[in-house]
Amino acid sequence: MILPIYLYGHPVLRKTARDISPDYPNLNVLLENMFETMYQAEGIGLAAPQIGLEDRILVIDLNPFKKEDPGCENFKKVFINAHIVERDGEENGMEEGCLSIPNIHEKVLRFNRIRIQYLDENLQPHDEVYEGYRARVIQHEYDHLDGILFVDRISGLRKQMIRSRLTKISNGIVHCSYKVKRF
Repeated sequence: MILPIYLYGHPVLRKTARDISPDYPNLNVLLENMFETMYQAEGIGLAAPQIGLEDRILVIDLNPFKKEDPGCENFKKVFINAHIVERDGEENGMEEGCLSIPNIHEKVLRFNRIRIQYLDENLQPHDEVYEGYRARVIQHEYDHLDGILFVDRISGLRKQMIRSRLTKISNGIVHCSYKVKRF
């Protein structure tokens, strides 16, 4: 089932998500719905707060970027109760966008390497290190779990320059090709 994506300005996007318990109801259905929603919106990642849930769950599929980065091939993952425990390496800037902030793209600095602890879709624990584009996308989606949006990571000047566009999104004045939940 395709779920609505919550847009910039909705309070759920600013909340810190909670770890889920092993008896979380219908987890597999939720994960399927999250992937289906992400694909329908032509995204590569989706965090639970973006669909209105205050849970530490995110899904990522980087396969569309396998030609640009071979490490992205078959990189389809679920991160439950994710916690980044280390960030290091160079900070690199790259343009980012977000399904919750449609039609806006800005250059964001992110660390090149992260170490993340999480549970997979079978609630099996993992402690892994990612670099490059995979690390960037995980950090972007992970930020949603802490109530941070990519526009919070741009310079004050750039944010001032897009403020009116952000205000329009928060007021529901935006065109999206996917189902959205306006504030």
